[in-house]
Amino acid sequence: MKRIVLLFLGLCVSFSGYAQEKGSVLITNGTVLTITDGNKENTDVLIENGIITRIGKDIPAPKGIKTVDATGKYVMPGIIDAHSHIAAVDVNEWTHPVTAEVSMEESVNPNDINIYWALAGGVTSIHLMHGSANVIGGQNETLKLRYGSSMNDMRFKDAPRTIKFALGENPTRVHGQGFNVQPRTRMGVEQVIRNHFDAALDYRRDRQDYLDARDAYEKGERESPPVPVARNIRMETLVDIIEGEIRVHCHSYRSDEIMMLMRVFEDYGIKSYTFQHANEAFKIAPELRKNNAYTSVFSDWWAYKFEVYYSTAFNASILNANGVINSINSDSGELIRHLNHEAAKTVHYGETSKQDALKMITINPAIQLGIDEKVGSLEEGKHGDVAIWSGHPLSIYSVAEATFIDGQQYFDRSGDPDDMRLDPDPEGSFAEARKRWYEEHGRRGATCMEGAEIRFSKRGMQF
Repeated sequence: MKRIVLLFLGLCVSFSGYAQEKGSVLITNGTVLTITDGNKENTDVLIENGIITRIGKDIPAPKGIKTVDATGKYVMPGIIDAHSHIAAVDVNEWTHPVTAEVSMEESVNPNDINIYWALAGGVTSIHLMHGSANVIGGQNETLKLRYGSSMNDMRFKDAPRTIKFALGENPTRVHGQGFNVQPRTRMGVEQVIRNHFDAALDYRRDRQDYLDARDAYEKGERESPPVPVARNIRMETLVDIIEGEIRVHCHSYRSDEIMMLMRVFEDYGIKSYTFQHANEAFKIAPELRKNNAYTSVFSDWWAYKFEVYYSTAFNASILNANGVINSINSDSGELIRHLNHEAAKTVHYGETSKQDALKMITINPAIQLGIDEKVGSLEEGKHGDVAIWSGHPLSIYSVAEATFIDGQQYFDRSGDPDDMRLDPDPEGSFAEARKRWYEEHGRRGATCMEGAEIRFSKRGMQF
């Protein structure tokens, strides 16, 4: 029995080690969509120890490095999803309007099958977000989809910190209607933010005064010890937001509440923020550009609740035309598998260029997450996060054939015998399978309100 346990532990360690490994591969003769330096036909991409070292023609294969022939295929950077809840253990800590002290870094499930399905759609990195039950929610975590690795190995090393804010119905329902505390209205949402920022500034001053006085006392420069000011992680996190150490990603729909938050951020000197969903952002595109605000939107998804009844499929194109750095996200375990199609819709709705459409799922989300120096485009010196497509990624007929992270292959359409899509059941009911999938993984299954469900009764809303 002891030998079996040791063997099992050894396999776990070796698998984790495999997941951490930086790979090397030479991809040859493909059409390389660099995103930042145009498209290059019949071009090779060399990845060594996880880093892109050369992009060019007729690159000789270094000794011992695997070669992948991409003739007739397209090679592009791995897709980045700026708003995701896959691979999460928990999503909402909904017990207070402000829970900035919690973090999604401790809520990662590296064995979630949705990771594999995302890899099959060419996705290599996601922004794992806290839910939207709070005005100021928990901190998010940027991940690389190293499927099957440990929780720690999933994390995107040195990615900037981010945090989730939420405006509108979600926090007002959960806290105003649910607990009869502020915020009950959109006015209350603004005041929760201002009150807590003011409290954070007071905490910063009081805590620093205490630390200075304690140091003076310990050095004998003060006769009596100071009254302690206890460390408060929630307040420290809010201070970090004000000081620009944490990027804000805010759940929002209506243009009036987006304008409100930009005014609040201007008052407190907060400059790095992205509006998630932002279905009415097209109404205020010039104002967003003026404030250097980012947006991350659905391509054509709205009317699933009252506050988001008004939008347009031209939203992304209007934002892009106004110079707003915009990304297309999924917020879904289903849409994440075909974000290339979601980006393609912007070409149809608004005649966005193919190049700009691809930016919305590569370099633009990388900019929003602060990881654009490492991923989001194919450039020498960047991470070897690459997807090979059977045709142009914006075509509905194209499929991802291989996905690499740090040069290590995590998806191989032709070489994975366990991929059930390679052997479909022709007798299966598509309608039943689609209904089951949507109920488990669609908008109702992996939403921003997961873990904070509200039930209606004659006495009102109950958890």
